[in-house]
Amino acid sequence: MSNLAPLTETEVREFAEAWYRKLDVHEPLENYRPLLAEEVELVFPEATVKGFEGYAGWYDRVINIFFDEVHTVKETTLTSVSDEKATVKVVVKWEASVWKPPAPNSERIVLDAYQTWVVVRSPATGKPAILTYIVDSLDYAPGSATL
Repeated sequence: MSNLAPLTETEVREFAEAWYRKLDVHEPLENYRPLLAEEVELVFPEATVKGFEGYAGWYDRVINIFFDEVHTVKETTLTSVSDEKATVKVVVKWEASVWKPPAPNSERIVLDAYQTWVVVRSPATGKPAILTYIVDSLDYAPGSATL
């Protein structure tokens, strides 16, 4: 049994909102290190990455593709909580622009991403950290560009 308190719904929601604020402004990579468990696994539509180094490669690629990003957390629902971890269903509206050369204009992607996260309390910081992040499905808005 852990000596750290179980995560709460409020903590997890605030954590998800802070995570997406960082993504919106393309924060420096090192700012994500405390938000990711050492053995993190992230499953995106285009790649599965493990560890901070895996995340670093993915992050470097996507911040050079997408711009004018806006993430809005629509839902965070804890589906199970134990002393060690919380499983969370996350729904986030994602809007981003992308330019595909030599197109004369950028395109706008607007979608809801349905995700499952497993969040743990970091022994180093005492705060939430992502252990598993899975994009389960994407629901594009009418007229949206696609990935």
